[in-house]
Amino acid sequence: MKLLKVSSMSKPNSVAGAIAGIIRTDGKVQIQTIGAGALNQTIKGIAIARGYIAPTGQELVCIPFFKDIEVNGEIKTAIVLNVEIR
Repeated sequence: MKLLKVSSMSKPNSVAGAIAGIIRTDGKVQIQTIGAGALNQTIKGIAIARGYIAPTGQELVCIPFFKDIEVNGEIKTAIVLNVEIR
């Protein structure tokens, strides 16, 4: 499964395009975020991507979970979202 890393500076339309492109080819994508701003941009991107995918008769589902990751030698808790077609 491909992994997208989204930051608080990511543009929702760019995130949506990446999500839609990966969903069209692979059927699922994993998105990793750290912090409220990054999660906000991710959710906006998923909502926009849903609009790109919905006309094909498919629906996106999002399954969130926590994951501890190492960033610059520090352990941080990320929110990871698996986005798939239903």
